[in-house]
Amino acid sequence: MHLFVDISSHGFGHLAITAPALDALAEMAPDLRLTVRSGLPGGKLEQRIRAPFTLIAGSSDFGYVMIDAMRIDLAATAAAYRQAHADWPARVAREATFLAALAPDIVLSNVAYLPLAGASRAGIPALSLCSLNWADLFAHFFGHEDWAAPIHADMLAAYRGARTFLRVTPGMPMRDLDNREDIGPIAAIGRRHDLGLKGDRAVLIALGGIAHRLPVDDWPRLPGVRWLVAADWQCAHPAAVSLESFGLTFTDLLCSVDAVVTKPGYGTFTEAACNGTPVLYQRRDDWPEQDCLIGWLQRNATCLEVPADCLLDGALHESLNTLWRRRSPPRPAATGAAEAAARLARLSFAEDSLRELPFPVRLAASVQGRQPKRLSSSPVSHTGRPMMPV
Repeated sequence: MHLFVDISSHGFGHLAITAPALDALAEMAPDLRLTVRSGLPGGKLEQRIRAPFTLIAGSSDFGYVMIDAMRIDLAATAAAYRQAHADWPARVAREATFLAALAPDIVLSNVAYLPLAGASRAGIPALSLCSLNWADLFAHFFGHEDWAAPIHADMLAAYRGARTFLRVTPGMPMRDLDNREDIGPIAAIGRRHDLGLKGDRAVLIALGGIAHRLPVDDWPRLPGVRWLVAADWQCAHPAAVSLESFGLTFTDLLCSVDAVVTKPGYGTFTEAACNGTPVLYQRRDDWPEQDCLIGWLQRNATCLEVPADCLLDGALHESLNTLWRRRSPPRPAATGAAEAAARLARLSFAEDSLRELPFPVRLAASVQGRQPKRLSSSPVSHTGRPMMPV
Protein backbone atom coordinates (compact mmCIF):
# COMPACT_ATOMS: atom_id res chain seq x y z
CA MET A 1 0.00 0.00 0.00
CA HIS A 2 1.30 3.45 -0.94
CA LEU A 3 -0.28 6.01 1.38
CA PHE A 4 0.08 9.74 0.81
CA VAL A 5 -0.46 11.71 4.03
CA ASP A 6 -0.91 15.46 4.27
CA ILE A 7 -0.35 16.79 7.82
CA SER A 8 -1.23 20.37 8.66
CA SER A 9 1.50 22.43 10.28
CA HIS A 10 -0.99 24.59 12.20
CA GLY A 11 0.56 23.59 15.52
CA PHE A 12 1.59 20.08 16.53
CA GLY A 13 -1.86 18.64 17.26
CA HIS A 14 -2.45 17.36 13.74
CA LEU A 15 0.79 15.40 13.89
CA ALA A 16 -0.11 14.08 17.36
CA ILE A 17 -3.33 12.67 15.92
CA THR A 18 -1.86 11.29 12.70
CA ALA A 19 1.39 9.68 13.85
CA PRO A 20 -0.08 6.94 16.10
CA ALA A 21 -2.48 5.96 13.32
CA LEU A 22 0.38 5.66 10.82
CA ASP A 23 2.44 3.57 13.22
CA ALA A 24 -0.53 1.28 13.87
CA LEU A 25 -1.06 0.91 10.12
CA ALA A 26 2.61 0.04 9.61
CA GLU A 27 2.17 -2.86 12.02
CA MET A 28 -0.87 -4.10 10.10
CA ALA A 29 0.65 -3.59 6.64
CA PRO A 30 4.34 -4.55 6.44
CA ASP A 31 4.39 -3.48 2.78
CA LEU A 32 3.34 0.08 3.66
CA ARG A 33 5.02 2.79 1.61
CA LEU A 34 4.50 6.14 3.26
CA THR A 35 4.83 9.59 1.69
CA VAL A 36 4.25 12.55 4.00
CA ARG A 37 3.73 16.17 3.00
CA SER A 38 3.96 18.73 5.79
CA GLY A 39 5.36 22.11 6.66
CA LEU A 40 6.47 20.81 10.05
CA PRO A 41 10.22 20.30 10.60
CA GLY A 42 11.46 16.90 9.47
CA GLY A 43 12.96 16.24 12.88
CA LYS A 44 9.61 16.85 14.57
CA LEU A 45 7.91 14.43 12.18
CA GLU A 46 10.57 11.77 12.83
CA GLN A 47 10.10 12.12 16.59
CA ARG A 48 6.45 11.17 16.22
CA ILE A 49 6.24 8.87 13.19
CA ARG A 50 8.21 5.68 13.81
CA ALA A 51 7.40 4.13 10.44
CA PRO A 52 9.82 5.00 7.59
CA PHE A 53 8.52 7.72 5.29
CA THR A 54 9.50 9.97 2.42
CA LEU A 55 9.02 13.65 3.21
CA ILE A 56 7.71 16.24 0.78
CA ALA A 57 8.32 19.55 2.54
CA GLY A 58 5.42 21.93 2.02
CA SER A 59 2.00 22.98 3.25
CA SER A 60 -1.31 22.72 1.42
CA ASP A 61 -3.19 24.65 4.11
CA PHE A 62 -2.55 27.36 6.67
CA GLY A 63 -5.58 26.95 8.92
CA TYR A 64 -5.48 30.33 10.60
CA VAL A 65 -2.97 33.14 10.75
CA MET A 66 -2.03 33.32 14.42
CA ILE A 67 -0.81 36.26 16.47
CA ASP A 68 0.30 33.77 19.12
CA ALA A 69 -0.94 30.44 20.45
CA MET A 70 -4.09 32.03 21.87
CA ARG A 71 -5.11 34.70 19.34
CA ILE A 72 -6.11 34.63 15.66
CA ASP A 73 -5.36 37.43 13.23
CA LEU A 74 -8.80 37.43 11.62
CA ALA A 75 -8.07 40.11 9.03
CA ALA A 76 -4.96 38.33 7.77
CA THR A 77 -6.77 34.98 7.82
CA ALA A 78 -9.67 36.36 5.77
CA ALA A 79 -7.26 37.79 3.20
CA ALA A 80 -5.38 34.49 3.00
CA TYR A 81 -8.56 32.48 2.38
CA ARG A 82 -9.77 34.88 -0.29
CA GLN A 83 -6.44 34.61 -2.06
CA ALA A 84 -6.35 30.81 -1.74
CA HIS A 85 -9.77 30.51 -3.39
CA ALA A 86 -9.34 33.21 -6.02
CA ASP A 87 -8.59 30.49 -8.60
CA TRP A 88 -9.70 27.39 -6.72
CA PRO A 89 -10.40 25.16 -9.76
CA ALA A 90 -6.85 25.68 -11.01
CA ARG A 91 -5.41 24.82 -7.58
CA VAL A 92 -7.46 21.63 -7.49
CA ALA A 93 -6.31 20.72 -11.00
CA ARG A 94 -2.66 21.18 -10.03
CA GLU A 95 -3.16 19.07 -6.92
CA ALA A 96 -4.84 16.34 -8.95
CA THR A 97 -1.93 16.33 -11.40
CA PHE A 98 0.55 16.10 -8.53
CA LEU A 99 -1.32 13.20 -6.92
CA ALA A 100 -1.78 11.35 -10.20
CA ALA A 101 1.97 11.52 -10.81
CA LEU A 102 2.73 10.35 -7.27
CA ALA A 103 0.17 7.53 -7.72
CA PRO A 104 -0.67 6.67 -4.11
CA ASP A 105 -3.29 4.02 -3.45
CA ILE A 106 -4.95 6.18 -0.78
CA VAL A 107 -4.76 9.81 0.35
CA LEU A 108 -5.09 10.70 4.04
CA SER A 109 -5.43 14.31 5.13
CA ASN A 110 -5.27 15.93 8.56
CA VAL A 111 -6.90 18.28 7.93
CA ALA A 112 -6.26 20.17 4.67
CA TYR A 113 -9.09 20.00 2.15
CA LEU A 114 -7.07 20.70 -1.01
CA PRO A 115 -5.62 17.15 -1.16
CA LEU A 116 -9.13 15.75 -0.73
CA ALA A 117 -10.38 17.83 -3.66
CA GLY A 118 -7.35 16.83 -5.72
CA ALA A 119 -7.76 13.15 -4.88
CA SER A 120 -11.42 13.24 -5.87
CA ARG A 121 -10.55 14.76 -9.22
CA ALA A 122 -7.74 12.24 -9.77
CA GLY A 123 -9.95 9.29 -8.85
CA ILE A 124 -7.89 8.34 -5.79
CA PRO A 125 -9.77 7.25 -2.65
CA ALA A 126 -9.22 9.61 0.27
CA LEU A 127 -9.92 9.83 3.99
CA SER A 128 -9.70 12.71 6.41
CA LEU A 129 -8.75 12.36 10.08
CA CYS A 130 -9.11 15.06 12.72
CA SER A 131 -11.05 16.52 15.64
CA LEU A 132 -12.01 19.57 13.57
CA ASN A 133 -12.28 20.75 10.00
CA TRP A 134 -11.47 24.11 8.50
CA ALA A 135 -14.95 24.50 6.99
CA ASP A 136 -16.66 24.58 10.38
CA LEU A 137 -14.14 27.04 11.79
CA PHE A 138 -14.38 29.19 8.68
CA ALA A 139 -18.17 29.34 9.04
CA HIS A 140 -17.82 30.31 12.69
CA PHE A 141 -15.51 33.23 12.02
CA PHE A 142 -16.54 34.38 8.54
CA GLY A 143 -19.97 32.92 7.79
CA HIS A 144 -21.59 36.34 8.11
CA GLU A 145 -19.34 37.92 5.45
CA ASP A 146 -20.87 38.48 2.00
CA TRP A 147 -17.79 36.98 0.29
CA ALA A 148 -17.66 33.79 2.39
CA ALA A 149 -20.35 31.50 0.94
CA PRO A 150 -18.49 30.33 -2.21
CA ILE A 151 -15.33 29.62 -0.21
CA HIS A 152 -17.28 27.66 2.40
CA ALA A 153 -18.97 25.69 -0.37
CA ASP A 154 -15.57 24.76 -1.84
CA MET A 155 -14.41 23.56 1.57
CA LEU A 156 -17.49 21.46 2.24
CA ALA A 157 -17.40 19.91 -1.23
CA ALA A 158 -13.80 18.83 -0.66
CA TYR A 159 -14.49 17.29 2.76
CA ARG A 160 -17.66 15.60 1.52
CA GLY A 161 -15.69 14.17 -1.41
CA ALA A 162 -13.63 12.02 0.95
CA ARG A 163 -14.76 8.43 1.44
CA THR A 164 -14.90 9.05 5.18
CA PHE A 165 -14.07 11.79 7.63
CA LEU A 166 -12.73 9.97 10.69
CA ARG A 167 -13.80 12.22 13.56
CA VAL A 168 -11.65 11.44 16.56
CA THR A 169 -12.90 11.63 20.14
CA PRO A 170 -13.16 14.33 21.39
CA GLY A 171 -14.19 16.19 18.28
CA MET A 172 -16.41 18.96 16.97
CA PRO A 173 -19.94 17.95 15.87
CA MET A 174 -19.31 18.37 12.10
CA ARG A 175 -23.04 18.28 11.36
CA ASP A 176 -22.47 19.36 7.75
CA LEU A 177 -20.47 16.20 6.96
CA ASP A 178 -22.65 13.16 6.37
CA ASN A 179 -19.55 11.05 5.68
CA ARG A 180 -18.17 11.39 9.21
CA GLU A 181 -17.37 8.28 11.21
CA ASP A 182 -16.53 8.43 14.91
CA ILE A 183 -13.47 6.72 16.36
CA GLY A 184 -11.95 6.74 19.84
CA PRO A 185 -9.30 9.02 21.29
CA ILE A 186 -5.85 9.07 19.72
CA ALA A 187 -2.92 9.61 22.06
CA ALA A 188 0.67 8.45 22.26
CA ILE A 189 1.38 6.55 25.47
CA GLY A 190 4.64 7.41 27.19
CA ARG A 191 6.92 5.87 29.81
CA ARG A 192 7.42 7.54 33.17
CA HIS A 193 11.00 8.53 34.04
CA ASP A 194 12.63 9.83 37.19
CA LEU A 195 13.57 13.40 36.28
CA GLY A 196 16.15 13.64 39.05
CA LEU A 197 14.65 16.73 40.67
CA LYS A 198 15.28 15.49 44.23
CA GLY A 199 11.68 15.43 45.32
CA ASP A 200 10.59 18.68 43.67
CA ARG A 201 7.43 18.55 41.61
CA ALA A 202 7.82 19.15 37.88
CA VAL A 203 5.33 21.33 36.02
CA LEU A 204 5.64 21.27 32.23
CA ILE A 205 4.67 24.42 30.34
CA ALA A 206 3.50 23.31 26.89
CA LEU A 207 1.43 25.65 24.75
CA GLY A 208 1.67 23.71 21.49
CA GLY A 209 3.52 24.34 18.26
CA ILE A 210 2.66 28.03 17.84
CA ALA A 211 4.99 30.49 19.53
CA HIS A 212 3.64 31.86 22.80
CA ARG A 213 5.99 32.70 25.63
CA LEU A 214 4.75 33.13 29.18
CA PRO A 215 6.63 35.59 31.47
CA VAL A 216 7.99 32.82 33.68
CA ASP A 217 11.07 34.91 34.50
CA ASP A 218 8.84 37.18 36.59
CA TRP A 219 6.86 34.48 38.36
CA PRO A 220 7.26 34.04 42.11
CA ARG A 221 9.20 31.03 43.28
CA LEU A 222 6.96 28.26 44.62
CA PRO A 223 8.64 25.96 47.16
CA GLY A 224 9.12 22.45 45.79
CA VAL A 225 8.02 23.32 42.23
CA ARG A 226 10.21 23.32 39.11
CA TRP A 227 9.05 24.82 35.82
CA LEU A 228 9.98 22.90 32.66
CA VAL A 229 10.17 25.38 29.78
CA ALA A 230 11.50 25.44 26.22
CA ALA A 231 15.24 26.12 25.97
CA ASP A 232 14.75 28.91 23.44
CA TRP A 233 12.88 30.91 26.07
CA GLN A 234 16.27 31.35 27.79
CA CYS A 235 14.36 31.60 31.04
CA ALA A 236 16.26 33.10 33.98
CA HIS A 237 13.85 31.96 36.70
CA PRO A 238 15.84 30.07 39.38
CA ALA A 239 13.35 27.19 39.35
CA ALA A 240 13.19 26.87 35.56
CA VAL A 241 14.67 23.86 33.78
CA SER A 242 15.04 23.39 30.04
CA LEU A 243 12.64 20.65 29.02
CA GLU A 244 15.08 19.55 26.30
CA SER A 245 17.75 18.87 28.94
CA PHE A 246 16.05 15.61 29.93
CA GLY A 247 16.54 14.07 26.49
CA LEU A 248 13.02 12.62 26.48
CA THR A 249 10.30 12.64 23.88
CA PHE A 250 7.47 15.03 24.59
CA THR A 251 5.13 12.20 25.52
CA ASP A 252 7.61 10.57 27.91
CA LEU A 253 8.21 13.96 29.51
CA LEU A 254 4.48 14.60 29.79
CA CYS A 255 4.09 11.19 31.40
CA SER A 256 6.88 11.98 33.90
CA VAL A 257 5.80 15.39 35.22
CA ASP A 258 3.38 16.19 38.02
CA ALA A 259 1.28 18.63 35.98
CA VAL A 260 1.16 20.41 32.64
CA VAL A 261 0.18 24.03 31.99
CA THR A 262 -1.35 24.35 28.55
CA LYS A 263 -4.13 25.66 26.32
CA PRO A 264 -7.01 23.61 24.90
CA GLY A 265 -5.50 21.49 22.15
CA TYR A 266 -6.19 17.94 21.04
CA GLY A 267 -2.73 16.43 21.36
CA THR A 268 -1.78 17.72 24.81
CA PHE A 269 -5.26 17.17 26.27
CA THR A 270 -5.63 13.56 25.12
CA GLU A 271 -2.03 12.60 25.89
CA ALA A 272 -2.29 14.12 29.36
CA ALA A 273 -5.54 12.27 30.06
CA CYS A 274 -4.39 8.93 28.65
CA ASN A 275 -1.06 9.16 30.52
CA GLY A 276 -2.62 10.30 33.80
CA THR A 277 -1.03 13.77 33.96
CA PRO A 278 -2.98 16.56 35.74
CA VAL A 279 -3.74 19.63 33.62
CA LEU A 280 -3.98 23.36 34.27
CA TYR A 281 -5.38 25.08 31.20
CA GLN A 282 -6.23 28.59 30.07
CA ARG A 283 -9.32 28.86 27.90
CA ARG A 284 -8.69 30.37 24.46
CA ASP A 285 -10.57 33.39 23.16
CA ASP A 286 -13.29 32.39 20.69
CA TRP A 287 -11.91 29.03 19.56
CA PRO A 288 -14.85 26.77 18.58
CA GLU A 289 -13.06 23.46 19.11
CA GLN A 290 -12.25 24.06 22.76
CA ASP A 291 -15.69 23.32 24.25
CA CYS A 292 -15.67 19.66 23.18
CA LEU A 293 -12.04 19.29 24.28
CA ILE A 294 -12.61 20.84 27.71
CA GLY A 295 -15.80 18.86 28.32
CA TRP A 296 -14.00 15.61 27.50
CA LEU A 297 -10.98 16.51 29.63
CA GLN A 298 -13.17 17.31 32.63
CA ARG A 299 -14.69 13.83 32.41
CA ASN A 300 -11.44 11.97 31.80
CA ALA A 301 -8.59 13.75 33.61
CA THR A 302 -7.65 15.71 36.68
CA CYS A 303 -7.86 19.27 35.43
CA LEU A 304 -8.55 22.85 36.42
CA GLU A 305 -9.13 26.01 34.40
CA VAL A 306 -7.04 29.05 35.33
CA PRO A 307 -7.62 32.66 34.21
CA ALA A 308 -5.17 34.37 31.91
CA ASP A 309 -3.88 36.72 34.59
CA CYS A 310 -2.67 33.76 36.66
CA LEU A 311 -0.37 32.80 33.79
CA LEU A 312 0.87 36.35 33.52
CA ASP A 313 1.78 36.81 37.18
CA GLY A 314 2.46 33.14 38.02
CA ALA A 315 -0.18 32.95 40.76
CA LEU A 316 -0.53 29.18 40.41
CA HIS A 317 0.25 27.92 43.93
CA GLU A 318 -3.37 27.52 45.00
CA SER A 319 -4.47 26.06 41.67
CA LEU A 320 -1.69 23.47 41.68
CA ASN A 321 -2.45 22.41 45.23
CA THR A 322 -6.14 22.08 44.37
CA LEU A 323 -5.24 20.02 41.33
CA TRP A 324 -2.96 17.68 43.28
CA ARG A 325 -5.58 17.08 45.98
CA ARG A 326 -8.13 15.78 43.49
CA ARG A 327 -8.66 12.10 42.86
CA SER A 328 -7.68 10.96 39.38
CA PRO A 329 -10.42 9.39 37.22
CA PRO A 330 -9.79 6.17 35.28
CA ARG A 331 -7.58 6.79 32.28
CA PRO A 332 -9.41 6.68 28.93
CA ALA A 333 -8.35 4.03 26.43
CA ALA A 334 -6.58 5.41 23.36
CA THR A 335 -8.33 3.19 20.81
CA GLY A 336 -8.56 5.64 17.91
CA ALA A 337 -5.19 4.94 16.27
CA ALA A 338 -5.94 1.26 15.79
CA GLU A 339 -9.44 2.09 14.56
CA ALA A 340 -8.13 4.59 12.01
CA ALA A 341 -5.47 2.13 10.84
CA ALA A 342 -8.06 -0.61 10.43
CA ARG A 343 -10.25 1.72 8.38
CA LEU A 344 -7.33 2.53 6.07
CA ALA A 345 -6.45 -1.15 5.76
CA ARG A 346 -10.05 -2.06 4.89
CA LEU A 347 -10.14 0.63 2.22
CA SER A 348 -6.89 -0.65 0.71
CA PHE A 349 -8.24 -4.21 0.77
CA ALA A 350 -11.45 -3.12 -0.95
CA GLU A 351 -9.59 -1.16 -3.62
CA ASP A 352 -7.29 -4.10 -4.37
CA SER A 353 -10.28 -6.43 -4.64
CA LEU A 354 -12.04 -4.12 -7.08
CA ARG A 355 -8.96 -3.68 -9.26
CA GLU A 356 -8.73 -7.43 -9.71
CA LEU A 357 -12.32 -7.68 -10.98
CA PRO A 358 -13.16 -7.63 -14.71
CA PHE A 359 -14.07 -4.16 -15.94
CA PRO A 360 -17.87 -4.73 -16.22
CA VAL A 361 -18.02 -5.95 -12.62
CA ARG A 362 -15.80 -3.09 -11.47
CA LEU A 363 -18.12 -0.66 -13.26
CA ALA A 364 -21.15 -2.16 -11.50
CA ALA A 365 -19.40 -1.76 -8.17
CA SER A 366 -18.78 1.87 -9.02
CA VAL A 367 -22.49 2.39 -9.67
CA GLN A 368 -23.25 0.89 -6.25
CA GLY A 369 -20.99 3.46 -4.61
CA ARG A 370 -18.03 1.27 -3.68
CA GLN A 371 -15.70 3.13 -6.05
CA PRO A 372 -14.92 6.85 -6.00
CA LYS A 373 -17.70 8.88 -7.59
CA ARG A 374 -15.19 10.38 -10.02
CA LEU A 375 -12.82 8.03 -11.80
CA SER A 376 -9.63 9.17 -13.47
CA SER A 377 -8.92 8.15 -17.03
CA SER A 378 -5.31 7.62 -15.97
CA PRO A 379 -4.36 4.02 -15.14
CA VAL A 380 -4.05 3.22 -11.46
CA SER A 381 -0.84 1.49 -10.46
CA HIS A 382 -1.21 -1.99 -9.00
CA THR A 383 1.53 -3.60 -6.98
CA GLY A 384 0.30 -7.15 -7.33
CA ARG A 385 0.56 -7.66 -3.58
CA PRO A 386 -1.68 -10.21 -1.85
CA MET A 387 -4.91 -9.09 -0.25
CA MET A 388 -4.46 -7.78 3.27
CA PRO A 389 -6.38 -9.39 6.14
CA VAL A 390 -7.84 -6.96 8.68
